Amino acid sequence: MNTTGDATDGEGVRLQKVLADAGIGSRRACERLISDGRVKVNGKTVSWFGERVHPRTDEIQVDGRKIETWHEFRYYALNKPLDVESTMAPGRGTRTLIDFVEDLTERIYHVGRLDTDTEGLILLTNDGELAHRLTHPSFGVTKTYLADVPGPIARDLGRRLRSGIVLDDGPVKVDGFSLVEQSGRRALVEVVLHEGRKHIVRRLLKEVGHPVRRLARTGFGPVQLGRLKPGGVRALTEKEVAALYKAVGL
Repeated sequence: MNTTGDATDGEGVRLQKVLADAGIGSRRACERLISDGRVKVNGKTVSWFGERVHPRTDEIQVDGRKIETWHEFRYYALNKPLDVESTMAPGRGTRTLIDFVEDLTERIYHVGRLDTDTEGLILLTNDGELAHRLTHPSFGVTKTYLADVPGPIARDLGRRLRSGIVLDDGPVKVDGFSLVEQSGRRALVEVVLHEGRKHIVRRLLKEVGHPVRRLARTGFGPVQLGRLKPGGVRALTEKEVAALYKAVGL
């Protein structure tokens, strides 16, 4: 499925984003153009930069010049296997993400990273603004992880993690924690957080006495890994793309 920049919802995309994506200037500069009355949509001057448009069908002009606003954006989910580096560059004796998307004709980029010894969901796109917001901590997009750790799990562990644990580089709080399965000295726990510090899940669980044996990311914001097999790639649905846009305020 080919998803596009206007596939966010039935109301379209904010005008200033469309202008910025077309290379007119920064988002703030485009807002000034709109407020100054220099932008027209389908022949009508727009002075409110909250206006939503459809880049594929609406004609947009800046100072009387028609702007090419149609971009073919792509959005994919990849289930990264273990021992794969989170880079789109060819590896030197190791596998990288490019090995799983070499059949795709367009140039795409990975949204954030996973450690080589962490498997699971990675998003891929050529929508730079969305990728930036998904990874910037100020937007608070959560990631969900499933961790195999030594048990048993104390009943108050979730409360402790939500209250905050102090690590060497500062405190961290989880957004969610649940015990998925427990059998003898083995447990599966789910951790939800919007932190982006390196090895944060492993360091956090080790600090509370449950060093990670195996770790997988199962969710990135509203997008779930589901039944996608290791090494598998799928296009995101329009509903998933719309949910990602909503999560970062686009």
